[in-house]
Amino acid sequence: MWRIIIAICGIFVAGAAIAVPATVDYIIDGDTFAARVNLDDDIKITVRVRISNVDTPELHGMCDYEIRMANIARDRLAQLIPIGSTVELTDIRDDKYLGRIDARVSDSDGNDVGKILITENLGRAYNGGRRLRWCE
Repeated sequence: MWRIIIAICGIFVAGAAIAVPATVDYIIDGDTFAARVNLDDDIKITVRVRISNVDTPELHGMCDYEIRMANIARDRLAQLIPIGSTVELTDIRDDKYLGRIDARVSDSDGNDVGKILITENLGRAYNGGRRLRWCE
C-alpha cells in the first residue's frame, strides 16, 4: 500500500519535470478523459485527466448551443486521442476533484491536444480560476 501512495505522490511532484506516458481508457467530455498509467512494473492505475490548458463547453450546459458544442468537442477529443492510444502527460497537478489530475496532454506525435482544441474553436485557453460561460 505504501508503494502505491509513494508512487502516486512521486508522479504529482515530478510531473512538472517529466513526461508520463498514459494509455487512453475512455473519453469523458471535451477536456477530460480517463487514462491508465503504469506507476511501476506491477502497479497500474486509472486516473481521470483534465487537460489543463483548455476549457471546453459543458455537456450539461446552460443552453442548447453549449450542449451542442460540448458534444462536438468530446467527439473531436475522441478523434485526437482514441481509446488505446498513448499520450504524454506533463505539468501534472492535483485537481480539485478527488481522483482527477490536471495535466498538459500531447498526442503520440507530440502535438499539444489543448492547443488543437483551441485552434479549432472547440475550447478556450484556460489557466485556472473561474471558467467563463458559453451562453449569452
